[in-house]
Amino acid sequence: MKEPDDQDPERERPNRSKSEDRSSRSHAKVLEDAIDQTLTEGDESYFEDDDSDMEDKEGSTSSNEEDYLESGKTSQEPPAPVEEEEEEIEKKISESFFYDYTDLVAAPLVTPDSGIPLDLLTLQHSFGYDCRKRANLQLIDSNSMIYIAGNHLIFLNFKTKEQSYLRSCSGEGIGAIAVHPHKTYFTVAEKGHFPNIIIYEYPSLRPYRILRNGTENAYAYIDFNDTGTLLASVGCYPDYTLTIWNWKDEKPVLRKKAFSQDVFKVTFNPEDDEQLTTSGSGHIKFWEMALTFTGLKLQGLLGRFGKTSTTDIEGYIELPDGKVLSGSEWGNMLLWEGSLIKVELCRTGMKYCHNGPINQIMLDEGEVITAGSDGCVRIWDFETIDTADVIDDSGLLEIEPINELVVDKNVKIFSMIKMDEVGSNFWLAQDANGAIWKLDLSFSNITQDPECLFSFHSGPIEALAVSPVTYLMATTALDCTVRIYDFSSKNFLTQMKFKQGGTVLIWVPQMISYSGAQICVGFEDGVVRILELYDPKGVMVFAGRKKILDADLCLRHVFKPHTAEVTALAYDRDGEILATGSKDQTVFFFEVEKNYKPIGYINTPGPVCQLIWSTKFHSKSTLLIFCENGYVLETPYPAVEEGPDHDVVSYEIHELCMKCFHFSSIKSKILRSMEIERRQKLKEEKEMIKQERKRMLIEDLGEEKANELLAQEEEEIEEEEEPLPAIFIPPIPSPILCGFYSEPGKFWVSLGGYDSGFLYHCEFPPYDKNSDFKTQKDEPFDFCILENTEDNPIHTITFSINQTMMFCGMRNGAIRVYILDYKDILLKTLKNYWHFSMHDNNYGCVKGISTSFDDRFLVTVGADSNIFVFNLFSELELQETIKAKVPSPRLGIETETIPEDIEDPKAYSIENARRKREYDKLMKEVQEIKTKKKENIKVLRNQFLHFLVMNKELPTHMQFKRTDFDIDSKIRADINKNTAHKIQQVEKELAWDKEKHDLGLKKLQRRFRDPLENDTVIVHAIKSDHTITSYRLVKPSKYFKLKRSSLAERRQSKFERFEKEGPGKKDSQKDTAGSISIQEESIIDKGKKFRPKTLSEIMIENQIEKIRKLIHKAEKAQLKILQRKKEWEELYKSKPDDDYEDPKDVQAIKEAQTYMGDFNLKTAADYKIPEHMRINAAKKEEELGQLDSLVPQIYPDEIPEKRFQYDEETLVKFKQKQMKSEGEKLEQGRQSSSLSTGGGFLKLSSGKDGYPTTRDSLSRSSKASYGLGLDILKTMEFEKTEPTEVELEITKRDEVKHLYMQQYLSDRIQELITTFDAELHLLRHQKLKLDTQMKLSDLHHVTLFQEMLLLKNFEKQENILQERVNFLDKEEQDMQVRTERSNTDIFYSRRKKFSKWKINETLKEMDEKKNEINTLLEQEKALYVGFQTALGENNKFANFLMKVLKKKIKRAKKKEVEGDADEDEESESSSEDESSLESDEDESGSEDEVFDDSICPTNCNPALFELALQLREKRLDIEEALVEEKKIVDNLKKEYDTLSKKVKVVGANLNAAEAALEAYQREKQQRLNELLVAIPLKLHQIEYVVLGEIPNDLSGTLVFSNHSLENLQKRIVQLQDENNKQHKLNKECRERRKMLIREKREMSKTIHEMEETVRQLMISKFGRVIDLEALQTLSVNTTLEELKIRKLRKELVNAKEMKIWEEKIARMRWELMMKTKEHTKKLQQMNDLCIEKKKLDSRLNTLQTQQGNAFQTPRKADIVAKEKITELIHVQAEQITALKEEIAVLRKKGGLILPPIQSRPEDTMKPMDH
Repeated sequence: MKEPDDQDPERERPNRSKSEDRSSRSHAKVLEDAIDQTLTEGDESYFEDDDSDMEDKEGSTSSNEEDYLESGKTSQEPPAPVEEEEEEIEKKISESFFYDYTDLVAAPLVTPDSGIPLDLLTLQHSFGYDCRKRANLQLIDSNSMIYIAGNHLIFLNFKTKEQSYLRSCSGEGIGAIAVHPHKTYFTVAEKGHFPNIIIYEYPSLRPYRILRNGTENAYAYIDFNDTGTLLASVGCYPDYTLTIWNWKDEKPVLRKKAFSQDVFKVTFNPEDDEQLTTSGSGHIKFWEMALTFTGLKLQGLLGRFGKTSTTDIEGYIELPDGKVLSGSEWGNMLLWEGSLIKVELCRTGMKYCHNGPINQIMLDEGEVITAGSDGCVRIWDFETIDTADVIDDSGLLEIEPINELVVDKNVKIFSMIKMDEVGSNFWLAQDANGAIWKLDLSFSNITQDPECLFSFHSGPIEALAVSPVTYLMATTALDCTVRIYDFSSKNFLTQMKFKQGGTVLIWVPQMISYSGAQICVGFEDGVVRILELYDPKGVMVFAGRKKILDADLCLRHVFKPHTAEVTALAYDRDGEILATGSKDQTVFFFEVEKNYKPIGYINTPGPVCQLIWSTKFHSKSTLLIFCENGYVLETPYPAVEEGPDHDVVSYEIHELCMKCFHFSSIKSKILRSMEIERRQKLKEEKEMIKQERKRMLIEDLGEEKANELLAQEEEEIEEEEEPLPAIFIPPIPSPILCGFYSEPGKFWVSLGGYDSGFLYHCEFPPYDKNSDFKTQKDEPFDFCILENTEDNPIHTITFSINQTMMFCGMRNGAIRVYILDYKDILLKTLKNYWHFSMHDNNYGCVKGISTSFDDRFLVTVGADSNIFVFNLFSELELQETIKAKVPSPRLGIETETIPEDIEDPKAYSIENARRKREYDKLMKEVQEIKTKKKENIKVLRNQFLHFLVMNKELPTHMQFKRTDFDIDSKIRADINKNTAHKIQQVEKELAWDKEKHDLGLKKLQRRFRDPLENDTVIVHAIKSDHTITSYRLVKPSKYFKLKRSSLAERRQSKFERFEKEGPGKKDSQKDTAGSISIQEESIIDKGKKFRPKTLSEIMIENQIEKIRKLIHKAEKAQLKILQRKKEWEELYKSKPDDDYEDPKDVQAIKEAQTYMGDFNLKTAADYKIPEHMRINAAKKEEELGQLDSLVPQIYPDEIPEKRFQYDEETLVKFKQKQMKSEGEKLEQGRQSSSLSTGGGFLKLSSGKDGYPTTRDSLSRSSKASYGLGLDILKTMEFEKTEPTEVELEITKRDEVKHLYMQQYLSDRIQELITTFDAELHLLRHQKLKLDTQMKLSDLHHVTLFQEMLLLKNFEKQENILQERVNFLDKEEQDMQVRTERSNTDIFYSRRKKFSKWKINETLKEMDEKKNEINTLLEQEKALYVGFQTALGENNKFANFLMKVLKKKIKRAKKKEVEGDADEDEESESSSEDESSLESDEDESGSEDEVFDDSICPTNCNPALFELALQLREKRLDIEEALVEEKKIVDNLKKEYDTLSKKVKVVGANLNAAEAALEAYQREKQQRLNELLVAIPLKLHQIEYVVLGEIPNDLSGTLVFSNHSLENLQKRIVQLQDENNKQHKLNKECRERRKMLIREKREMSKTIHEMEETVRQLMISKFGRVIDLEALQTLSVNTTLEELKIRKLRKELVNAKEMKIWEEKIARMRWELMMKTKEHTKKLQQMNDLCIEKKKLDSRLNTLQTQQGNAFQTPRKADIVAKEKITELIHVQAEQITALKEEIAVLRKKGGLILPPIQSRPEDTMKPMDH
């Protein structure tokens, strides 16, 4: 994969020197090509004066990196805008200008003078995809798509799956991308401080334009207009700036703040570039570029939701007519017109259009396509949506989709884009759940199923692990998947899906799984799973297996040690123990060798974030535990106990010597010490400067004066020293992010929050058994400063295998690599680093970073869903064919049973399951005790029953009776008897009074109580004196929900019937007739049969066919001419007359006349009542019923006392039931024994049928049972048992529970009382408002009742008039049916307006018939013209052939049987036609005698003679058709006249009846106007004042609402504005009319000139003016054309053969060239080897000759070297002199540029050997 800046080094070396030589000369030329400068007078030295500006233009790209590096140090202030003066000359960028990508692209940050290469890490592949980023899928060509991945733009070929990359230029991420409509450019909107928008050319990927200062931090969305000339961008928080760019000139056109909340999208209207739409969080806004007095402005209109709930809008589309269709969060579509919601669209049955938000809406080929979060793509009819309107108050309109595509389960479509494939309807879909789909929306029989092209992680990737033996890696995320990748061959292998998301993952060490096949994964529900990876190709293939993958995963072990998400996993250095950490503040240990048997767990003071075991270099195996809240623990190797653990109550490990380090912040101390050191250094520098100045002053002025001067300066300079930074410790501890061991008992740790920016070196304090972790405070003993990490701490750390590189993953998504010395675990050399941003800077925190097993690759994962694989810088190049090896499957893996997975997130953890088992064991013991007690009670009860049985078995005289158990039963009987006697006496004495009062009560009840639905109910507050009273609600009147039929309800009008049926009936009949005729013709064609023909017939037919083709060609040309004439005629017909009026203007005038002007009041004499406002008694009764329905009702639950109300009938029924039940009891008492009669024992008696017993019987039975119980307790004595400890404990618990419930209920009662009082207080205020409404309703009720009485008096006469109107209307409808049945298409004439369309339809058909007649006449004329053209000039048989053509022949006619009513007329017309034909034949009889048309004369062309006969048949057909058409026109005229008269009569009668009804309605309205209406007013509402006082007579006043008055006043202003606009529009129209007249005059002149030109050309070419139409009908030489075709075919065959031979020659030349190159390369290698051998031989000879002279002085070699150095110094001196002269020449204006000085070849070629 190569980036745009990648170059071939071998190709670059030979051209480098040439490019350096030409760099100075080409710089000025580049400037000239980049900028087209228009110089004015006096600007001769433009490039000299404006060099700085030009350098800024050229150097802007090269300084981007420096600006980026300095942005972190400087304050976050926007760059100062450059103010250009009017005198400055505007610069235009050339279309051929491009920026240099290498100058723009962000480069890695490397410590200066460190020697770290810039290409330390090279991106090899990206496995991730930010699927939740808006519009992160764009199609750049037919095979490639682009998307954002962190700080890179990925180019992915979805057919070959190859990737290429484009780096961000800002180094802080990419906000949005867009593709030009022509696919020639694409746009990258960056992130950062005032980021740029860079437009690249495709496919060269060269930066073409840069747009600057469009937003403050990042861009949210960008979009081109439909033509690609403009670009719209919208920014993110905090400015949300909307900018319209003229991107080719790099200039903003308009700019404005879009909204105050997040803006998701901005698009141009495809039909109008001056209209835009933005949508986002809780809003949609409509923009327009308006030309105002101050210039072009961007005006926005915020969409108002009205009754619809406010929603976030993700997807929308602009419709062609200006309306906007948008989605909503609940799944319905909203149709916007203006700034209001016109209608909300839903599916049938009030179902949502989508089950979730609609993320994108598209308009394609006349269909609306919606994509939603429910994974569905639905197709809707555009016309239905465009014409949708509200039909009721709900604001909803139900529609159904045309087609629907359900992509798959768990799919959330975020965006879609159409693919450029001809003849198909394929789309690419972005799935927010981590996939890219290919969808076929053709919906045909061959439609393909949705295809998942690529699958990725969805959301943040939580963990990463790399195989210890091969190039495999595993990742997991909260999308519930674990994925395996081969990052060497860049392939995704397999995945496994679970119910819960993964949170941590490690690869099992090789000492446990030698093949590296096992992976340990922790999940968010606390479950840990061991997965095994294997190659399924090595497994035995079973029947039914569909596809064999490259790798597969299976579940090996599963257990749940935690109740919260697992955050850390670690195997010890020997692979014997697995430690798991979680947010539930526990660390669990497992024994690996025994199938992960639980050892135990320890509690930690905070949530665990990281676990690290000590390395093999430590003497003891210890576990380092990092907690998020600042605690670090060190625990030793836990003891493993042998034997079963069934008796263990808990797995908690108590006796474990853990060391604790509680981090205490020292950052403020570090900053304080650094400030002190800085000040001390500054003081020393000042003191040195002071001493130097003192020394100089003493030398100049003397010691005394110098001391005085210095003392004065010290007094003036003395300043108060600023206080040192205070010691600060954050109240909330900074979170620990990561750490690692340095030495035994020591560790490094990285923190976030306040303490970020340093690595802290810490040491555990000595172990103290009695120490408290919470009170402990420890400080680090050392630290390392990390540059530029104040707000960007290190989130994860890993080391290379040889510990020479430390890889750090930063919070902002960057990767930092520190270069260390070998085994420098104390980080003493932590200084030089390589830093580069890879993941997204806002939300791309690096969650995992790891190297491959051989340190060749580095892999990172981030919270932005991206996975990057890098090549580490190495001198050894990687092999291209390298590929990871998937572990082979274990023997018998296919037969192993898969362990049962833990899918329930509420399943018990290991510890909770153990505790639950102990709790169940305890409860079982308690239950056994309870069972024993119940058995004892059961024994005692059985003994009592045994005693009763024994009593029954005794003789009768010895048995105890039930009465024996009663206490003093005689006293009870006497009291009951006396009470009953007194009651009877009182009833006798008060019998008359009782009857009297009963009658009075019934009268009062009938008068006052029965009409009431509910009486008043008074509700009192409990803690206050507030009360509220309900209304005395009367039962609904007879008008409630009453709707009686009335004759005043008119029948359905004809206009309404026409609206429903429409004029389609006639068209359907026409279509039916046409289809019948077509069927008949097809039957005739199918019936034709062919017989075999002879050779002569075939030759004749071929000759005739050639002639026919020539004639057909001429006819075709003639038809083309006729068609052109017809088009001209239609064009002239469509030409408006001089007095033509625009229908829109006519409709506007009509509406103005209808709805504007001086309207009459209802009291006016000529007031006309509209039909919808006419009222009658039935409608008035409905209004009374509606008024009754407004009265508040009380629900049955609010009046529970009604359940106890009864009447006499209820009492009679109850008495009958009671008597029946008592009779059954007496019968049972006679048949039962004494035992059964004592049923009151242990329970109360109850009445049968569920009725409760009376109070007396209840008290008697209770006392009897109580007495019996006492006797039994006295006679039966049982031994009391002492309660056990368990029972006492249960009793205490119950007592505490009951006390708690008592307190809880008491508090709850108080809370309910307070709430009740508050609600009652609010109800009092509501009732006051309701009282006012009720009074107004009473007044309105009186008015309505008076109106109803008045309307009933008018009802009888009104019904008579209405019946008359309905009768006439019915008669008119019947006449319409008769006319339709007659099938004459003559429709009746409706009065005034809405029935004239049928008459007009008839007239229109008559016009069509006339046009058909004219067409037939034109055809006849064209027939003669064509024949005359075929004859040619000077044809001696022309007269003879013309007579043959014009001869009239009598032919048999096809008569059609028609109705009796039309037979006479047709017979008359046919006889007339026959007589006319006979007369014509008689007239031509003399001519027939002269020639015979059956024989062709000699020397006459037979073809012309045959043509004359054929054209004669056509002429006769045309004449017959003319006769038929004239008959039809005559019939239509007659029937039209007849029906018009009938319709006029009925219409006149109907108009008279309606006029009488209208007059009666007016009289009724006048009587209604005389009724008085009471309207309550307050004094401040009366504004009618005479002399400062309210007059006594208010009869001349008008009651009007303030709101309506304000609307009228606003309307006055609006009308004034509209009047001004109309004046302005009128003026513009006049100017337009003048311009059109002028253009018409010019066009007429142009036409005249062109006609004259054509005439002159004809004369010059033909010698006269000829008829071009006749010229076009001439035939062509067919033989010549056939020869030409044969010649072309032969040439094509020869060309193909030539092409094949040329390809063979080119292939052989290519092979020859390759062989020649190979031979040349070998010759060069041999030449190099020979030269090298020659040099070696010469050096060997030199060494052999100089061996003996090595120790002689002076050495010969030294002398030679000295001479060479001296010669070189002289050459360099000459070059310096020449360069100085050249510089001096160049400084002068107009100086000549000399060629560069070339060194002598012998000097450069000779090496300097010492």
